[in-house]
Amino acid sequence: MQAQAHIETLKAKQLVGLSCSTSLVKNQTVALWKHFMKNRPTHSSEFIAMQVYGPDYFTSFDPTKVFEQWACVEVVNLEIIPENMVPFLIPAGLYAKFNYKGPSTDHSIYDYIYRQWVPQSKYQLDDRPHFQVMGEKYSNTSAS
Repeated sequence: MQAQAHIETLKAKQLVGLSCSTSLVKNQTVALWKHFMKNRPTHSSEFIAMQVYGPDYFTSFDPTKVFEQWACVEVVNLEIIPENMVPFLIPAGLYAKFNYKGPSTDHSIYDYIYRQWVPQSKYQLDDRPHFQVMGEKYSNTSAS
Protein backbone atom coordinates (compact mmCIF):
# COMPACT_ATOMS: atom_id res chain seq x y z
CA MET A 1 0.00 0.00 0.00
CA GLN A 2 1.45 3.33 -1.02
CA ALA A 3 -0.33 6.60 -0.38
CA GLN A 4 1.06 10.05 -0.93
CA ALA A 5 0.76 12.44 2.01
CA HIS A 6 -0.59 15.92 1.47
CA ILE A 7 0.32 18.36 4.23
CA GLU A 8 -2.55 20.75 4.85
CA THR A 9 -3.43 23.47 7.34
CA LEU A 10 -6.97 22.72 8.45
CA LYS A 11 -9.46 24.96 10.18
CA ALA A 12 -10.93 23.69 13.44
CA LYS A 13 -13.68 21.11 12.96
CA GLN A 14 -16.79 21.15 15.14
CA LEU A 15 -18.13 17.64 15.59
CA VAL A 16 -20.97 15.89 17.36
CA GLY A 17 -20.98 12.19 17.98
CA LEU A 18 -20.57 9.29 20.33
CA SER A 19 -17.45 7.77 21.84
CA CYS A 20 -16.32 4.69 23.67
CA SER A 21 -13.12 3.37 25.23
CA THR A 22 -11.66 0.55 23.20
CA SER A 23 -8.42 -1.22 22.25
CA LEU A 24 -7.20 -3.14 19.23
CA VAL A 25 -7.74 -6.39 21.14
CA LYS A 26 -11.20 -5.57 22.49
CA ASN A 27 -12.36 -3.42 19.61
CA GLN A 28 -15.79 -1.82 20.17
CA THR A 29 -15.83 0.22 16.94
CA VAL A 30 -18.56 -1.76 15.14
CA ALA A 31 -20.93 -1.51 18.12
CA LEU A 32 -20.19 2.22 18.45
CA TRP A 33 -21.00 2.90 14.79
CA LYS A 34 -24.18 0.82 14.92
CA HIS A 35 -25.39 2.87 17.89
CA PHE A 36 -24.33 6.13 16.23
CA MET A 37 -26.05 5.34 12.93
CA LYS A 38 -29.38 4.76 14.71
CA ASN A 39 -29.22 8.23 16.28
CA ARG A 40 -27.06 10.24 13.88
CA PRO A 41 -27.80 13.77 12.75
CA THR A 42 -29.22 13.65 9.23
CA HIS A 43 -27.80 16.93 7.93
CA SER A 44 -24.28 15.71 7.12
CA SER A 45 -23.19 13.49 4.23
CA GLU A 46 -19.70 12.77 5.60
CA PHE A 47 -18.95 10.63 8.60
CA ILE A 48 -15.82 11.07 10.69
CA ALA A 49 -14.13 8.26 12.57
CA MET A 50 -11.81 9.70 15.20
CA GLN A 51 -9.33 8.29 17.68
CA VAL A 52 -8.03 10.12 20.73
CA TYR A 53 -4.85 8.48 21.98
CA GLY A 54 -3.03 9.06 25.25
CA PRO A 55 0.32 10.89 25.04
CA ASP A 56 2.29 7.63 25.37
CA TYR A 57 0.12 5.51 23.05
CA PHE A 58 2.70 5.36 20.24
CA THR A 59 5.82 4.89 22.40
CA SER A 60 5.58 1.11 22.03
CA PHE A 61 3.09 -1.15 20.32
CA ASP A 62 0.64 -2.75 22.74
CA PRO A 63 -2.67 -3.94 21.24
CA THR A 64 -4.27 -3.85 24.71
CA LYS A 65 -3.69 -0.10 25.16
CA VAL A 66 -7.00 1.71 25.50
CA PHE A 67 -7.92 4.74 23.42
CA GLU A 68 -11.08 6.72 22.78
CA GLN A 69 -12.91 5.88 19.54
CA TRP A 70 -15.48 8.32 18.12
CA ALA A 71 -18.22 8.14 15.50
CA CYS A 72 -19.09 11.72 14.43
CA VAL A 73 -20.30 14.21 11.88
CA GLU A 74 -19.10 17.76 11.35
CA VAL A 75 -21.60 20.48 12.24
CA VAL A 76 -21.77 24.23 11.68
CA ASN A 77 -23.19 25.06 15.09
CA LEU A 78 -22.37 23.42 18.43
CA GLU A 79 -25.24 25.22 20.15
CA ILE A 80 -27.76 22.65 18.89
CA ILE A 81 -26.55 19.17 19.80
CA PRO A 82 -28.75 16.16 19.08
CA GLU A 83 -29.94 14.21 22.11
CA ASN A 84 -27.39 11.65 23.36
CA MET A 85 -24.61 13.22 21.25
CA VAL A 86 -21.49 14.90 22.60
CA PRO A 87 -19.61 17.86 21.06
CA PHE A 88 -15.91 17.69 20.16
CA LEU A 89 -13.59 20.25 18.61
CA ILE A 90 -10.68 19.12 16.45
CA PRO A 91 -8.10 21.91 16.71
CA ALA A 92 -6.90 23.84 13.70
CA GLY A 93 -3.38 23.08 12.57
CA LEU A 94 -1.08 21.26 10.21
CA TYR A 95 -2.26 17.74 9.30
CA ALA A 96 -1.01 15.00 7.01
CA LYS A 97 -3.78 13.83 4.70
CA PHE A 98 -3.72 10.41 3.04
CA ASN A 99 -6.29 9.37 0.44
CA TYR A 100 -7.30 5.73 0.73
CA LYS A 101 -9.76 3.72 -1.29
CA GLY A 102 -10.30 0.11 -0.38
CA PRO A 103 -11.97 -2.22 2.10
CA SER A 104 -12.19 -1.15 5.74
CA THR A 105 -10.63 -4.49 6.72
CA ASP A 106 -7.34 -3.60 4.97
CA HIS A 107 -5.20 -1.91 7.61
CA SER A 108 -2.10 -1.56 5.42
CA ILE A 109 -2.61 2.21 5.18
CA TYR A 110 -2.04 2.51 8.96
CA ASP A 111 1.04 0.31 8.76
CA TYR A 112 2.40 2.52 5.99
CA ILE A 113 1.65 5.79 7.84
CA TYR A 114 3.02 4.82 11.26
CA ARG A 115 5.89 2.48 10.27
CA GLN A 116 7.13 4.11 7.09
CA TRP A 117 5.86 7.59 6.37
CA VAL A 118 6.07 9.19 9.86
CA PRO A 119 9.58 7.86 10.68
CA GLN A 120 10.92 8.90 7.25
CA SER A 121 9.26 12.33 7.23
CA LYS A 122 10.34 15.53 8.93
CA TYR A 123 7.10 15.48 10.95
CA GLN A 124 6.29 14.07 14.38
CA LEU A 125 3.02 12.93 15.84
CA ASP A 126 1.65 15.27 18.45
CA ASP A 127 -1.12 14.94 21.01
CA ARG A 128 -4.11 15.66 18.75
CA PRO A 129 -6.97 13.48 17.54
CA HIS A 130 -6.42 11.27 14.51
CA PHE A 131 -9.41 11.14 12.19
CA GLN A 132 -10.71 9.69 8.95
CA VAL A 133 -13.33 11.40 6.80
CA MET A 134 -15.60 9.01 4.93
CA GLY A 135 -17.35 10.61 1.98
CA GLU A 136 -20.96 10.17 1.04
CA LYS A 137 -20.11 7.14 -1.13
CA TYR A 138 -18.47 5.35 1.82
CA SER A 139 -19.71 1.84 2.48
CA ASN A 140 -18.20 -0.32 5.19
CA THR A 141 -18.73 -3.39 3.00
CA SER A 142 -17.23 -2.19 -0.27
CA ALA A 143 -14.12 -0.60 -1.71
CA SER A 144 -16.07 2.47 -2.90
